[in-house]
Amino acid sequence: MQDELPLAGTVIYELGTSVAAPYAGQILADLGARVVKVENPGGGDHARHWGPPFWNDESVTFLALNRGKESITVDFSDARECERLRRSILDEADGVIQNLRPGLLEKFGLDPDELMKQKPSLIWCDIGAFGNVGPLRKKPGYDPLAQASTGIMSITGEAQRPPVRVGVSLIDQGAGMWAVIGLLSRMLARGRNGVGGRVATSLYETGLAWMTVPIATYGASGRVPRSHGSGLAQIVPYQAFRAADSWLMIAAGNDGLFARLARALGQPELAADPRYATNAQRVHNRETLLPMLEAAVAQHDSDELSRRLDEAGVPNAPLLDVDRVAAHPQTAALGMLEPCDGDTLPLMGVAITLNGARPRARGIAPMLGQHNEPSGVTGAINQTSGESCGN
Repeated sequence: MQDELPLAGTVIYELGTSVAAPYAGQILADLGARVVKVENPGGGDHARHWGPPFWNDESVTFLALNRGKESITVDFSDARECERLRRSILDEADGVIQNLRPGLLEKFGLDPDELMKQKPSLIWCDIGAFGNVGPLRKKPGYDPLAQASTGIMSITGEAQRPPVRVGVSLIDQGAGMWAVIGLLSRMLARGRNGVGGRVATSLYETGLAWMTVPIATYGASGRVPRSHGSGLAQIVPYQAFRAADSWLMIAAGNDGLFARLARALGQPELAADPRYATNAQRVHNRETLLPMLEAAVAQHDSDELSRRLDEAGVPNAPLLDVDRVAAHPQTAALGMLEPCDGDTLPLMGVAITLNGARPRARGIAPMLGQHNEPSGVTGAINQTSGESCGN
């Protein structure tokens, strides 16, 4: 039931577009918040136009990121509409999440410091591109730019091949998650002292956070990490291997697991070889070890080898295409993929359960301006006013 969700009764205004802010709003909506999405009357969220594919003439990307929200439109060139939006935020909002170009909202009379002065309990969350200080603070940013500039693309893909972007909006969605973490932490503090505050994150900071281990590795060794395809720099073997019919990911994350893997492949002598007996030695000698493992794995069908590795207690998993993931019985058992009420398009839920139940907003994504008031409040951002951060 909606009133049993932890954020029931909380009101969040989402002044954003594309992925980062909408994903944050989606998480909050699934947790029970009333999320009011503020959009440009001349086209709305940029993601409304991303496609094909479309579902009932709506962008699938937009539907996947805006479940259960309300939509109002605000023309920022109209001072009266800006004032109505300002009053609405002061009257009912617990928090605001925004990922618009720095300085844009202040230009239209929506200065967060002034709003929080008038309503000290308000929590304001900024999702920027490169952060609010430093030489890149005014530079616009999108997910692939952050993947490139934080080093993620440098360790993704295969050595001596062109750069590869992670295939999902890792940075955007990560920034949305950091925004939610920050907002919820401020809500906890507000419960003690009644005061809201400001939360800020950015795509660049999110990318740096994902680089925690590679950058620490560089600091310790002085060596610039390189890409290892499906593998990992610090653990061997920990990568996808080609079986006779398809790919199988094998993760022998310690010496005991490697010994089990070697036995399962019929090569127990590898675990006794001093060149491969410890992980440090396997990492040092990966160039000689991996070809032997590849040849051994290639002699087996993936399902047969997976069963053998399961019996030996060696972590492994097949590489599945999206269609097989969507239809997998484990996906079904977890209840992650369900349609909204009144629709049949399966959409992914949040990756948590609360007391054994997965929180989820049941309503479909709103039509543009669907929740405008009869008085004619059309609220959001002109496409020509500036860019958002995140895509």
